[in-house]
Amino acid sequence: MTERQKYKVLQKYEHFELRTYEACVVAQIAMAVNYSSATSGAFRYLFNYISKGNQTSTPIAMTAPVIAATEGSLDSQEWSISFVMPADSDIKGLPIPVDSKVVLHEVPKQDCVALSFRGWATIGLSKRKEVELRNHAQKEHFSLSKETRICRFDPPFKPGFLQYNEIVIPLQV
Repeated sequence: MTERQKYKVLQKYEHFELRTYEACVVAQIAMAVNYSSATSGAFRYLFNYISKGNQTSTPIAMTAPVIAATEGSLDSQEWSISFVMPADSDIKGLPIPVDSKVVLHEVPKQDCVALSFRGWATIGLSKRKEVELRNHAQKEHFSLSKETRICRFDPPFKPGFLQYNEIVIPLQV
């Protein structure tokens, strides 16, 4: 089974969860295009990194989710697409990316709200789920950052009705 990003559920609410995500390392690529173009365009570079490393290293295990993050509106033309590295990864022990578009980045431990949903994580469905999560979190008096993460857990060939996804929003610090 594919390793998933590590977190602990702090509290379950009716429509979402409050979680603490452990610190992790991600391989990330920034793209100045729409969501659909960013996710399809970045995947190849990130997959090449984990499968080939720096040409002398062993492949890195695929993990979940693939994260598409943006600040502000999901209509953004600025996206960061990330693969979470395996939990025991240390940034110094990972191969240096051959392609300069791929950057390794340490993500600190952080508290977030999360809402899961099924279906293709299209921009339309993701927007509806983001609004739903922000509204529910506001009712519980959470102060959220502007960042929104669309987290996809399944390969693209899996039927849409079986696709598992999450919207994750960090708390404002």
